[in-house]
Amino acid sequence: MYQVPRGTRDFPPDEMKKRRYVEENMKSTFNSFGYAEIQTPTFETLELFTAKSGNSIKDEIYDFTDKGNRELALRPELTAPVIRFYVEKLQMEPKPLKLYYFGNCFRYDRPQKGRYREFQQAGCEIIGTDTPEAHAELVALAYNILENVGLKKIELNIGNLNILNYIFKKIGLSEDVKKEVLPLIDKLLFDDLSSLLSDNGIKKDDVTKLIELLQTSDSSKIKDFIKEDANALEELSNLEQILYLLKKSFNIDNFQIKMSIVRSLDYYKGIVFEIDAPFLGAEKQLCGGGSYDLVKLFGGRETPTSGFAIGFDRTIIALESEKYEFPITKTDVYIIPVNSDMIENVIEIAQKLRKEGHKVEFDLSRRGIGKSLKYANSKNSQYVIIIGPEELEKDSVTLRDMNTGKQQLIKISELSSKLKNH
Repeated sequence: MYQVPRGTRDFPPDEMKKRRYVEENMKSTFNSFGYAEIQTPTFETLELFTAKSGNSIKDEIYDFTDKGNRELALRPELTAPVIRFYVEKLQMEPKPLKLYYFGNCFRYDRPQKGRYREFQQAGCEIIGTDTPEAHAELVALAYNILENVGLKKIELNIGNLNILNYIFKKIGLSEDVKKEVLPLIDKLLFDDLSSLLSDNGIKKDDVTKLIELLQTSDSSKIKDFIKEDANALEELSNLEQILYLLKKSFNIDNFQIKMSIVRSLDYYKGIVFEIDAPFLGAEKQLCGGGSYDLVKLFGGRETPTSGFAIGFDRTIIALESEKYEFPITKTDVYIIPVNSDMIENVIEIAQKLRKEGHKVEFDLSRRGIGKSLKYANSKNSQYVIIIGPEELEKDSVTLRDMNTGKQQLIKISELSSKLKNH
């Protein structure tokens, strides 16, 4: 017996209904913010991902050599392919360029709940502007997407890497030590961070102050520490303007400043943000994004870029954890022939109703009426139409309301209007 590969999944019809519901809901929000959908290939050149993340990424992805001896890789994420697409074909498009996408991604990772080797990612990029209102709208879009799919218990955290880098610079943190520091900050291991900094000669007062700033949501404390640097103050002013717009104009106040968001990626700069579902534990992050610089790295003309990615699978897990009631997919009409002589009439009526926009099924197994009614009920059919010789003699059918159990004989010519009214 063959089995599904480790870290991948099959999705039965009920699960696919959930996934398509969430996807369509997300697409609707993207569209409402003026974003346009794009699609990129499932595999790219390996060099695209090593240029972005270094050769170490090869340990985490599926890479291979094709029959033409080209080094390729299944995409582990979608930002790099989208920026490659932009540099290659979209640079002359009017700015800002607002793009969104859905797609399967692949990582050679240890499978666990919410983390798979094949997974779906949703995300977007805005290219060509970096104003506070552009960043505020981007953050609001991410928050609205998760809120609109039905999530109630989410937390938005916002930081700024330029400000954090200035803080590092002020306490005398070297680039080498910074590389060791970032993973500890990312995992909120402040005791380990304190030891590492002390071992590398950082003053005790500076260590204390850094850890305080990493945990504060008070912008005035940050401002007091960076007041000697005009660029850092400008970054903080922009951050405060973004937060103001989120609260005042986008009606989002469920957020806090969190300077411990580091995202551990060299190409991120400026604003960064994350949205968590805290009750999911270690795999709580649903969304992450911010400003970054990849266009120049990929050979394009330097331009501001920002975006975010949403963990599609984790979003569904979060909805299920909140006991969200997904809409039940129903069959509008199920048609039952009394005998095989009625099949042509059944198909004719089914096709007519389908062309009018109804979701219609009919008995394909030549079961009895009792078993067919039971099957129709399992398909959440709203109505059943029963067609027999006696009904056809009167140019009629029997229409059964599956909610009430009531039946009535109605003319075939009146069937469309009867269903339309209900």
